[in-house]
Amino acid sequence: MLPSISRRACPGRLIIPRTIHFSVIRTFIICSKFPRHYPSYPHPRAPHIPIPRIKRPFTTAARPHETQRTESFPDPDRPDLFYHLFHPPTALSSSAPVYALSFLQDAPRNVTSKTILGWLPAAGQGADGAGLNDFKENPAFRVLLHEALQSALKDNVDEVQRNGAIQTQQGWMHINDERNVPALGRIGDPDDILASVRVEEGKILAETYQPMPSYRLCTADGILQLSEGLARRLKERLAEEARIENKHTG
Repeated sequence: MLPSISRRACPGRLIIPRTIHFSVIRTFIICSKFPRHYPSYPHPRAPHIPIPRIKRPFTTAARPHETQRTESFPDPDRPDLFYHLFHPPTALSSSAPVYALSFLQDAPRNVTSKTILGWLPAAGQGADGAGLNDFKENPAFRVLLHEALQSALKDNVDEVQRNGAIQTQQGWMHINDERNVPALGRIGDPDDILASVRVEEGKILAETYQPMPSYRLCTADGILQLSEGLARRLKERLAEEARIENKHTG
């Protein structure tokens, strides 16, 4: 059973033993004690020991024919969000593990898959550990995200956006992230506005879809969260991309 997030004395900080949750967090650390000296193991599958931190920045440059071992688990508070632990070496680090966040239950074959929202170090960095500022967005995922959202609006599959268009009737309508829904009649935070779309006579004109450059996949309110119809279409698009990637790497 995965441990629950607990608060400590420091305001605004969440402490978590060894797993990572985004549902309600603002800042968190990994509580791990590392030995002063690590033993040397001649065999590549040595017993597990804590890895202190990622020592170099992330890069999306893929390494051909790389072998990657993964472990996966869902977020207890967000069953649609999965953490896939990639052990080194990977295209992101030759020595440190990393979590790849995804809406797909099955781990991707490559740590730089387009289906991954972004990455987070699997080990704390110094005394303060890994926080939301350590989350690295995957630019390739954002492309798939907007493709899926525009497709969903074109097919009119989301009830929330459909009702929003009826209320708007005429003008521009924002597509908001569900993690921080603005009050009625108010405009949401720029970080939480996914896109804007033109509405005429209560109907969405999907061809006018414009992504919002200021949108962030991860904020203090958590990871991307979509209304039901949009989330379903995104997952379908991600599953399609995963099949394509698996076919090319199979």
